[in-house]
Amino acid sequence: MEFANKEYLFLLLLIIPYLIWYLMYRKKSEPTMRMSDTFAYRYAPRSWKVRLMPLQLILRLTVFVLLVIILARPQTQNSWKNKTMEGIDIMLAMDVSTSMLAEDLKPNRMEAAKQVAADFIIGRPNDNIGLSIFAGEAFTQCPMTTDHASLLNLLQNVRTDMAQRGLIEDGTAIGMGLANAVSRLKDSKAKSKVVILLTDGSNNRGDLSPMTAAEIAKSFGIRVYTIGVGTNKVAPYPMTVAGGIQYVNIPVEIDTKTLSEIASATDGDFYRATNNRELQQIYKEIDKLEKSKLNVKKFSKRYEAYQPYAMVAALLLLLEMLLRITVFRKLP
Repeated sequence: MEFANKEYLFLLLLIIPYLIWYLMYRKKSEPTMRMSDTFAYRYAPRSWKVRLMPLQLILRLTVFVLLVIILARPQTQNSWKNKTMEGIDIMLAMDVSTSMLAEDLKPNRMEAAKQVAADFIIGRPNDNIGLSIFAGEAFTQCPMTTDHASLLNLLQNVRTDMAQRGLIEDGTAIGMGLANAVSRLKDSKAKSKVVILLTDGSNNRGDLSPMTAAEIAKSFGIRVYTIGVGTNKVAPYPMTVAGGIQYVNIPVEIDTKTLSEIASATDGDFYRATNNRELQQIYKEIDKLEKSKLNVKKFSKRYEAYQPYAMVAALLLLLEMLLRITVFRKLP
C-alpha cells in the first residue's frame, strides 16, 4: 500500500504534545473533593468505570490516526512491472470457411474448435498466445498476448458464418493462414515458437502455397502442428432453403498429405480429429510442449483504499460520543 499525500502523515506527530497536555494539565481541570484522610480508600477496589476511563483517550487517538491516514490517501498500487515466467510463443491459425459449419462435430466444427482452443488457452496462463483466422484470405484476430481474457473474448467473437455472410472471402487458403501466423512469430525471442493450424479442407485459395509457407516457418525455427478436423467420408451440412434449414451430406476433403508434409518439414506433428473427444485429446498432447523463459509486463490499476479507514473512524467516533454521554457522563 502507498499514500498519494504522504506529507499528511507528519500530522501524527501532534499526538505527542496532546498526550503531554492530557497527562499534565487535563487532570488539574477535573473536579476534586478534599478529605481529611484517604486511608479508608487506599485499598478499595477500583470500579469498572474507573478502569475503562482510558478507553476514551484511546478511542480519540485512534480516530485521529485514522483521519490522518484518510487525508494521506492510501492506495493499493500495482504498476507496470517486469516478470519472468515460463512459457512459449504460440499462434493459433483457425480455418473459418463455410465448410466449418458442418455438424459432424457438435454443435459444429467451428464451435467445437473454438471451445477446445479456449480450454487450451486457459490451461496455459503463462504463454504468449495469438489467433489468426483464414478462409479464402487470412488476417490476425488477436496478436500474441498474455492477456488471455482479451484473447478469449476475441476468440468467441469469431462467428461461425463469417464467410457465409461475406465478411471474409470463402475458400481455404492454408498457405496464407500459415504465413500470417508465421509473420507474428518471426521476431519472437522465445526458444519455442509454435503454430497450431486447424483446417477441414485443402488449399484452394491464396497466392502462397502451403509448402512455401512451411519453408518460411522452418527458416524462422517455427514448429507447425497441423490438425485436420472432420469425419472420414461425408458430413451433415446445414443449407438454408426457403426460409428453413435442410441438411445435406457433403464430402470431407482434407488434404492430409499436405498437412502431414507441413508438420514434417517444421519438426511438428499432424493430427486427425473426427470427433470432439479426439480434438480435445490432440490439444492435450500439444499441451505437453517444452517451455522457455518469457519476459512479460503485467498491468493493474491504482485503487483508493480509504473506505475501510473512514468506516472504522466513524464507528469509533460514534462509540466515543456515546460513552461520553452515557457511561462516562459527568454531572455538574
